[in-house]
Amino acid sequence: MAYSEEVLRRARARLEASRQEKQETYEAHLQQAYARYPRLQEIDRELRGTVAQVVAAAFRKGEDPTAAITAVKERNLALQREREWILDASELDPDFLDNTPICETCGGTGYVGANMCECLQELCRSEQKKEISSLIGTGRERFSAFRLDYYSDRYDPNIGASPRQLMERGLQICKAYAFGFTQQSPSLLFSGSTGLGKTFLSGCIARTVADRGFSVVYDTVIQMLSDYESDKFGESTEESRRNLARYTSCDLLIIDDLGTEMVTQFSVSALYNVLNTRLIKGLPTIVSTNLDSEGIRGRYTPQIASRLLGSFELIPFFGEDIRLRGK
Repeated sequence: MAYSEEVLRRARARLEASRQEKQETYEAHLQQAYARYPRLQEIDRELRGTVAQVVAAAFRKGEDPTAAITAVKERNLALQREREWILDASELDPDFLDNTPICETCGGTGYVGANMCECLQELCRSEQKKEISSLIGTGRERFSAFRLDYYSDRYDPNIGASPRQLMERGLQICKAYAFGFTQQSPSLLFSGSTGLGKTFLSGCIARTVADRGFSVVYDTVIQMLSDYESDKFGESTEESRRNLARYTSCDLLIIDDLGTEMVTQFSVSALYNVLNTRLIKGLPTIVSTNLDSEGIRGRYTPQIASRLLGSFELIPFFGEDIRLRGK
């Protein structure tokens, strides 16, 4: 999963904080145990010394180190048994001196070889959910909260059905997309007037896909283009370049409010770069816009219009502004 650099940084920081906290707790408990049972400290000090004895015995010149190594090992085992006896007879909780790593799979490093451990993946998912929540805002973006009763059930001859029927179909498509999402899922184009639920369903998909462990970037087109402008015309840094990379490398990119941005030569170029790069990589994108097909063709270059209308699956939104109906 291609998590953003910032999400990965925060997840690693949380893992390190947990590891450090566990280590500090263990060391504090150890000092308490030493104070109550001084012999424990003597044993631990001697056990640490046996390592040096084994190494010294192994490299002692002119002598066969086998007997010395065997004697050290036997002494080591005897000390460990005595340590266990003291702890078994003590009033300490059995887990009081637990020094196992916070993750036994990776030892608390977050990686098994070159692969990210599940413990770090879970922290990345958690941090990504926080990031998405801060961008979406309401916290209510769940498919179960989508209100179909806000859409008219009256037959509309212009669309050949009622808005409610068509929106129910759109809702089912979005749910199936989110719960069945893979990196090979198609790209979607949400098109319809203001206040028909495009942003809400985009948020539902973002939360669901992120909950399933995929990396998701959700931003308005204005914010995305602002990031590109800052990197291009401001001070380009490694951090800003990593921020831009998330748009073209995440598992799912959701661009909200296409058509609200100011159209300039630079914004068109940046938008084309994002859409085209993701299409070449085969990574899915969801774009929501108030523009219809003709509006897209009239506002953007043929290259952008061709990709949005030819490579994205259109999900039309119908009805009246549900924000007003909700009030």
